[in-house]
Amino acid sequence: MLTDREILSVLEMLQNEHLDVRAVTMGISLFDCASDDLERFSANIQRKITRLAGQLVNVCDEVGEKYGIPVVNKRIAVSPMAVVGAPFNAEEMVVAAQALDAAAREVKIDFLGGFSALVEKGMSRGDLALMDAIPEALTRTERVCASVNVASTRAGINMDAVLKMGAQIKQAAALTADRDGLACAKLCVFANIPQDVPFMAGAYLGVGEADAVINVGVSGPGVVKKAIDRAVAQNPHLDLGELSEIIKRTAYKVTRVGELIGREVAQRVGQRFGVVDLSLAPTPNVGDSVGEIFQSMGLLSIGVPGTTAALAMLNDAVKKGGAFASSHVGGLSGAFVPVSEDLNISEAAEKGYLSIEKLEAITSVCSVGLDMVAIPGDTSAETLSAIIADEMAIGVINKKTTATRIIPVPGKGAGEHAYFGGLLGESVIMPVNTAAEPNPFIRRGGLIPSPIHSLRN
Repeated sequence: MLTDREILSVLEMLQNEHLDVRAVTMGISLFDCASDDLERFSANIQRKITRLAGQLVNVCDEVGEKYGIPVVNKRIAVSPMAVVGAPFNAEEMVVAAQALDAAAREVKIDFLGGFSALVEKGMSRGDLALMDAIPEALTRTERVCASVNVASTRAGINMDAVLKMGAQIKQAAALTADRDGLACAKLCVFANIPQDVPFMAGAYLGVGEADAVINVGVSGPGVVKKAIDRAVAQNPHLDLGELSEIIKRTAYKVTRVGELIGREVAQRVGQRFGVVDLSLAPTPNVGDSVGEIFQSMGLLSIGVPGTTAALAMLNDAVKKGGAFASSHVGGLSGAFVPVSEDLNISEAAEKGYLSIEKLEAITSVCSVGLDMVAIPGDTSAETLSAIIADEMAIGVINKKTTATRIIPVPGKGAGEHAYFGGLLGESVIMPVNTAAEPNPFIRRGGLIPSPIHSLRN
């Protein structure tokens, strides 16, 4: 039960700390839309999405206004298109992506995820067609996001898929060179991808999910920072265990708010409620930063020594508070560290406090990975693949989700700036270690076997 003081603190979050629900995502299964006729398939997709999600944006706005808690992003996640559209070739997959984009535009949602393939153990014809289509599809659409799962703890790392995705990222950047490689900002490469992520660009609806479901991403880094600041102002000598307790209690309150909104939205649109994702997701706005939490805990900046320990504590406390608040926790439920989307993290990279190597290290204790990292445009496809492989290995060995969303910015080098706009923000271009070019290890391909602890049956 919340005390009177805690209820007042929630009101303070709403009035002065910009508490919001970061994302409400409707998952929609497209398996019953399957057809080997592209025109019929596209029509089936648009008809189902508009029927189920036609009122999603209005309902989210109405529920947000009712409680005074805005729902910032309204999104859709669909079944993996590599499976649903398996009969089609790469060119036809691009047309299917445009049909998804048209449906997203009609129902006025922000992003649609699920242009996805699950290839951790091998690649089928549909998987290859989708992966070949990704650069063109993300260039020709505005709202469609793509994800490819190339590794899992149970299967290992599909290095053939990793090598291919390095080339696809390079091509996607080239096709959007006039926008600093923007297509790459809508593409995630995963290990151990969850089936119920409400956050983009990795959202898709897993094959074990319901026909339609509402998932919620609560976020709230600014609220966590303010809670720490208030506590430290009252008692400057708080130890880290006491700070962890404050973060946990704050996460509890934020999660309860998120589930309240999600359940009412689900009830109003006539679909089941799925999960609350506890991830701390920043924006480029001042005061809404994961990076600032590190400073409130006593570090000079994210990236300096102590960062990994601080992030481990933060991630654990958020999960403990959220798990106590809700029996329906899912998705990623960790701390995002997207460089361009977080003003504080972007500044840390520009000042040299944060490197790609340190980002990779801290992903061993958080739930995402190398996220929205701008790198020099002349980085080779092989080096991109090697960076992906390193991140996948962290996820596979640690039995957790990791991902890469890296953007080789065409025509720009380390120290220059990339501008993506809106929620995607801007960032300094971070240097990359290219000493291993060419890289025979990556070119070997094959399957890196699953670790011994994958034998859990």
